[in-house]
Amino acid sequence: MKKILFKGCGTAIITPFNENGVDFKEFEKLIEFQINNSIDAIIVCGTTGESSTMTEKERKDTIEFAVKIANKRVPIIAGTGGNCTSSVIEFTKWAENIGVDGALIVTPYYNKTTQSGLIAHYKAIAEETNLPIIIYSVPSRTGVNITPETCLELSKIENIVAIKEASGNISQVAEIKALCKDNLHIYSGNDDQILPVLSLGGLGVISVLSNIYPKDTHDIVSNFLNGNIESSINLQIKAIDIIKALFYEVNPIPVKAALNMIGYNVGVPRLPLVEMSDSGKEKLKIALENYKNS
Repeated sequence: MKKILFKGCGTAIITPFNENGVDFKEFEKLIEFQINNSIDAIIVCGTTGESSTMTEKERKDTIEFAVKIANKRVPIIAGTGGNCTSSVIEFTKWAENIGVDGALIVTPYYNKTTQSGLIAHYKAIAEETNLPIIIYSVPSRTGVNITPETCLELSKIENIVAIKEASGNISQVAEIKALCKDNLHIYSGNDDQILPVLSLGGLGVISVLSNIYPKDTHDIVSNFLNGNIESSINLQIKAIDIIKALFYEVNPIPVKAALNMIGYNVGVPRLPLVEMSDSGKEKLKIALENYKNS
């Protein structure tokens, strides 16, 4: 069986910004909030962390800061993906050297590639690092899907240990599990599909929801894995409306608004993303209140 980076909920953590860049004081508060509320891993500088609009120095400083603050209390998984294979290799080797526990590597975007290109891309990266790698399929953003057959080929590479599956296609998740078995662990990349993915043998979720509700999101997974299926179902269903609200506008616009609403000061997303609309904020406030009272 492949190395298990974590079982449960890994938070795809936002990056707080202020007028000077990354707000590390606020970032430390967010990391402590996560750890104090039973989170199982933290994913830094992923999509939700707005890595695509951060400078290389900002990304490195943010990842290094997370490693330092977490201090091995939970795994820190760095988003090191990109659309240039050589750059991803360089960045992943740097992340390994500063002590991250794993790398989340999204499929190449914009230039895209074929399935054989994906295999070559990930193989080239894996050969240059000892880090456990989570491949990340999110075709709605990248225009590239990792097919089950490609997953099977990638699962033969020792340090490619898991997939964050955010295609939204449950049938595809089932096929990946059928082909790869325990040679490629599966994490849901969609908060509304945690339970379905777990039911197909998944190990957990890489979550946006857990930025605001880390304990509840952790509990969806832990209850299921411990056999408390009804409790897991109830928590998943309870969260559906707030999950919808967190995607009224493009992620991470709503989740940053939600964190500001519950008492943090994480700033607003960077251009080309903009602050959440007033109508979106009203819907989000109602969803937060309803969740709190349910």
